[in-house]
Amino acid sequence: MGRRFTSAVMATALASLALAASAGGALIGVYRNPMETTGQRGEAVKLSGERCARGGSSHALRIVIGKRTKECSYRTPVIGRDLEISATMRLLSKTPEALRKKAFLGLTLRSGDGAHYQLAVFPLQRKAQLRKTLTDGSVKFLRIAKGVKAAKGVDRANKLRLRALNITQGPDKGHCRILGYVGKELVADFTDHAAGDLQGRASGFVVGATKNAKGVVASVDDLVVRVPSPF
Repeated sequence: MGRRFTSAVMATALASLALAASAGGALIGVYRNPMETTGQRGEAVKLSGERCARGGSSHALRIVIGKRTKECSYRTPVIGRDLEISATMRLLSKTPEALRKKAFLGLTLRSGDGAHYQLAVFPLQRKAQLRKTLTDGSVKFLRIAKGVKAAKGVDRANKLRLRALNITQGPDKGHCRILGYVGKELVADFTDHAAGDLQGRASGFVVGATKNAKGVVASVDDLVVRVPSPF
């Protein structure tokens, strides 16, 4: 997948450089991780989750959720406010059948102190949710899409993409527009007039389920983070 930027300092600097760019402009990749080696998989740092086991193969990071855990989330080295993150995620067949419909795959932006924007996709329900979680743990469902044709089932690739960019001109200047995609299908488009609620800057991915997620097994690969082009 080309050269990867493995330094958090470099990634942060590039993300900061792009802050002056227009939210409607082109995006450039500043971090790519195909999850092909132990070192590459090790760049994903756990953000939350009491019991989260991890492993891997020659092409993906595997996550296994343990007992008394609803979700396991990880961050990339890229820190910034205006970012887009994408990844290929799979709900694996080792997940117990009773859990499969409850399980979700997701991406997060502006994470910090437990708060974030999150795109959560339930592959077997063909449903997607755009969520905003606040520091007190409360969750706001900004958009819900059902009948998502691009959502794939067990062991199949779900290509997810989440973008959160501040609007730089027009009547919504200063607010944040959030877009969520599954494959090429737009499943969420929301302008947040209270974006200041989230002060975090971390980007990452998440695997979980409604209520207890013990036994959910998923994989992540082809992780990419982009920023608005400053040119």
